[in-house]
Amino acid sequence: MTIYSQHASRGKTQVLATYQGPDGVESKTVTSLGDPRLAVPITDALNRISAFTTVPVSVHDLREQRVDYYPRKHLAALTAAAARADLLCGAHSLWYEYVCLRLHQALADLENALVSVPDTVRRAILSELESEEVELRTALDDFSGISSNPETENVRCWQFAHPFVKHDDGMDTLSVETRERLDRREAGLTSQEREKAVAALRVLVTAHSRCSGTWATLDDPSRELFAEPHDSDGFYLTVQAPELGDYDSCWEVQVGRWEPDDPDEEYGDHSSATGSMVISCVLPAVPDANELAHLLKSVEEKPLLLAQWAETPVGAALAGTTVVVTERCDS
Repeated sequence: MTIYSQHASRGKTQVLATYQGPDGVESKTVTSLGDPRLAVPITDALNRISAFTTVPVSVHDLREQRVDYYPRKHLAALTAAAARADLLCGAHSLWYEYVCLRLHQALADLENALVSVPDTVRRAILSELESEEVELRTALDDFSGISSNPETENVRCWQFAHPFVKHDDGMDTLSVETRERLDRREAGLTSQEREKAVAALRVLVTAHSRCSGTWATLDDPSRELFAEPHDSDGFYLTVQAPELGDYDSCWEVQVGRWEPDDPDEEYGDHSSATGSMVISCVLPAVPDANELAHLLKSVEEKPLLLAQWAETPVGAALAGTTVVVTERCDS
């Protein structure tokens, strides 16, 4: 329910918290740092934490043609380090667990950003998280009609459907489109199938988060990871999770290539192209996020490694990995 920013003042950089108060928009100084570079990751992490905490309790859960509310369990993670592991354990819904995973990552990013700051700054940031949690819990209790002290007025105001946060995390995690797409993905699944789908989402999202480049995309966090590094000569990598509800479907790694639609055109000078699979690697078990991150980092460092992998015969492992080719499209 808060938007964070940084502001230069008297030779220092202030981290500001801005929120809706009883009398309108208000701001307060959370802390000050001597080095403005230290404020950037702190401000970014705080904005993501605020958004991932607030939005799920500010929208309706519209799955299965009914109107409900999302859980509040994630609020505890703001101040209780022990509660952060719970962010990676639930299976409420694809979207809610996706947001919990992003919140877990944002909290970890904040911890990393606080390593290099004075203890006074660290205490101020932790106090800010406590204020955010307490104020939001109080507002939610009042909204639900279970407030133990209804006459208490929050310093920070919250309104259902209108959270005061910075939504954009660069991944559209909190967008209506993402939520509706993930809701459609899980429609009709049993609870066991949803648990598997959530587990697959966590693997894909975690692997993607460990990729430093912008060339890897996660358009569907529950289904596919796509990587096309620069200077890969038209080759690309996809990692696909099993199709939801299909017990015969497996994890699969593919190397594909874009081919110009006009046979007289060369790749790079083409007007349009169509992608097609070159090799497929059906994985014998659920991959570890580190394993997938290794694939991504390998092709990030050596884009033409994809061309080398594309020549791998059936039964052989991709160079530098344990991933075995199970099918070639030209075989």
